Amino acid sequence: MKITTKTIRELKGDRPISAVTAYDFPTTVYADEAGIDLILVGDSVGTTVLGYSTTVPVTLEMMEHHAAAVLRAVPDALVVVDLPFAEASLEREHVLRASRRFLQMGAGAVKLEGGVAQQDLRSYLVDAGIPVLGHIGLLPQRIQVEGAYRKYGRSEAEAEQILADAESVEASGCFACIGEMIDPILSGEIRDRLSIPLIGIGCGPECDGQILVSHDMLGLGTEKVPSFVKVYAELGPQIRRSFEAYREDVLENRFPS
Repeated sequence: MKITTKTIRELKGDRPISAVTAYDFPTTVYADEAGIDLILVGDSVGTTVLGYSTTVPVTLEMMEHHAAAVLRAVPDALVVVDLPFAEASLEREHVLRASRRFLQMGAGAVKLEGGVAQQDLRSYLVDAGIPVLGHIGLLPQRIQVEGAYRKYGRSEAEAEQILADAESVEASGCFACIGEMIDPILSGEIRDRLSIPLIGIGCGPECDGQILVSHDMLGLGTEKVPSFVKVYAELGPQIRRSFEAYREDVLENRFPS
């Protein structure tokens, strides 16, 4: 069954939503076959695949390249594409053109980071017929400003701001919202306040769904994964051992046989 933004919205209060990031054809095939609801072509491709230290250098052209691979692989899951930092910072007409480009490619929605500060842009996109997934809490595109990966919403002032951000996301017409690294108690409060799903990453269990970076959960990263990640496979070490075995076979003339 094809998952749409309407499907995701209607899952709130019904069952938890499963979501992962993906950036290539084979990973997406496996995720879709597993029944994952939502696949995000995240600008996290910059740090997980392309070797950058942040997501800021990721361009629209990079996102189009990876989105095309993902979209060729997925018959059922909803595919959402991140609007990269450089695009989201431009005039709203430019952002609209980029968003339309992703939808023309076959994506079901775009994701835009930011709370109250981005309400006008989100509303503009939604009014133009672009489904938007919100993103609040830790904003990776602002990590150079924020300075550190940490839990958000533990102080009263910060909690009030994040609540305002969440309500702003809903008010602008988003079909769902990602919350990243938000205090679990606050996450539960946000979930209860919103009529749209809150999909958490590093927010604890009090959300309407969960999303993980595929490279983290599959053990494919070269850096230590965040503490909230459950690692379901250790593919990185297995790949390295396979290369080592191949090299030894070549050196010892065991391959080709």
